[in-house]
Amino acid sequence: MALDGAFLHTIKHEIEATALGSRIDRIYQPSRDEICFLLRAKGWSGKLLLSAAADSPRIHFTGLEIENPKSPPMFCMLLRKHLSGAKLTAVRQLGMDRVLYLDFDTRNELGDPVTVTVAIEIMSRYSNVIVIDGNGKVLDSIKRVDPEMSRVRTVLPGILYQPPPGQDKLNLLTCSAEEGKPAVIAAKNADLSKSLLSAYEGFSPALARELVFDVFGTVEIDKNKLSDSDWDRLNTRLYALRSGLETGENSYQILLEENGRPKDFSFVKLSQYGALFESREYSTPSALLDAFYSERVRMERMKQRSSDLLRLLTNQSERLTRKIALQKEELKTCAGREALKEKGDLLSAYVYQLKKGDRTVTVDDFYHDGQKLEIALDPSLTPVQNVQKYYKEYRKAATAEKLLVGFIDEAEKELTYIESVYDAVSRTSGESELLEIRQELSEQGYLKRYSMKNQKFVKAQPPLKYRSTDGYTIWCGRNNKQNDRLTLKQARPYDIWFHTKDFPGSHVILETNGTPLDDLPVRAVEEAAMIAAYNSRARSAALVPVQYTEARGIKKPGGAKPGMVVFDHYFVLYITPDEEKVNSMLES
Repeated sequence: MALDGAFLHTIKHEIEATALGSRIDRIYQPSRDEICFLLRAKGWSGKLLLSAAADSPRIHFTGLEIENPKSPPMFCMLLRKHLSGAKLTAVRQLGMDRVLYLDFDTRNELGDPVTVTVAIEIMSRYSNVIVIDGNGKVLDSIKRVDPEMSRVRTVLPGILYQPPPGQDKLNLLTCSAEEGKPAVIAAKNADLSKSLLSAYEGFSPALARELVFDVFGTVEIDKNKLSDSDWDRLNTRLYALRSGLETGENSYQILLEENGRPKDFSFVKLSQYGALFESREYSTPSALLDAFYSERVRMERMKQRSSDLLRLLTNQSERLTRKIALQKEELKTCAGREALKEKGDLLSAYVYQLKKGDRTVTVDDFYHDGQKLEIALDPSLTPVQNVQKYYKEYRKAATAEKLLVGFIDEAEKELTYIESVYDAVSRTSGESELLEIRQELSEQGYLKRYSMKNQKFVKAQPPLKYRSTDGYTIWCGRNNKQNDRLTLKQARPYDIWFHTKDFPGSHVILETNGTPLDDLPVRAVEEAAMIAAYNSRARSAALVPVQYTEARGIKKPGGAKPGMVVFDHYFVLYITPDEEKVNSMLES
């Protein structure tokens, strides 16, 4: 479900009730299409996120930890220039459309009081964040729109701001019942939910269907067959919706698929899907949007920042895969080396029958019960040279096989390492984790060494820390170098080490405080295994094999790449990753 105008009104109501009168303490731009304002008031602070991303445009308060990039983009610098210390004085919505205006009182360079407005327009790929001065002129926007991009509406610095073209629809908050019924009837479609969508501004298809379902028990209703009492019931439901929008007393819920992934969200209880989805309630619209978009947006944000690394790792993976395939094909040709030796032996035994110029010879094969065997000869070679030729080819094939087995093993280990780094990059949540991975790849020779002089220092993050239901501490590495430190230095001999079997993932350590494995609560072991499964490439699988053993049995071979370890004795536990359960155990 897109964030419609009605849902945006609930956000407006929340911002007014929570942050009106607060001041901007900090401004930063986490990604290309996102702006975050840190607002402070007496006894309160909060982060207001504005996103113009095409797949997730929105505005809401967020409780997520968002890292400040090393160097701020130009748009962020402009915001800091005009809005640092500014006071939020008003929040306005363009009718019931998906446009919200934040008015800030501040002072210009001369010290005169001015009002600067930040407009967020939530319109799919046309979404934008625009800064407008007190005279209504555009100072800048997160997405500039020139005449070549749009003939309808230009958004460039210095021009007069023009709001998006309005829709000739009713505003539920201001219209009367007498206006609503004719507008719905006048809509071209006979379907009632589609007619509501055409008549009222700010309604999404899901909201229109839910209103109809709530009144009639089905979404397929022909408006032309409604009686006067039916219209009265519909109007009663519409104005109950209006009351909720005005007071902020709504039911904020997310619908979840069987695998726990968010499917849809709304500020009204969604009953039209029946028991098809599980629902989860939230206290505020911001909490709902934070939960709905957090994982998707984290992945998109880190994808932007790590695109060069992912491209490098993908190229390395494809190169190694091709190399291994070619070497295995070459290894197959070495499988017939014993036949070369046998032919050399047979030629040596029957050398007296050979003469220079022969192209073939047929001999009794004493290796296979005296069967006749025809052997090809080189007519330019002497009989002895033909014998030596077969022995030479045999030795060459034997040497090649020995070398190829080593080369393939080495390439497969390197491919495993590359896949583990790729998995770590795909699960990063901040710039500091990416920086550690860049340093690791630089040390391993995959990246050119780069200077840190012009980079702001980014503090390395510690391993993820979890607390099991039984009170045991569980650690999880964020990348390969951290995996090594966690497993080989931090873990004590009787702690339990976990890792997904046959999948790249993090090393996980369950602190036992000296308790033997057999005496540990089964639940603690299962929860540690679940953390290992979730922090791996297999996090979306239904059943993940996780191997575990005592940390004292983990060894690192000499010259092995970061994160690569060996062990002999281990147990395997099959577990289903549960995102909600894992996140509930995570300690901040």
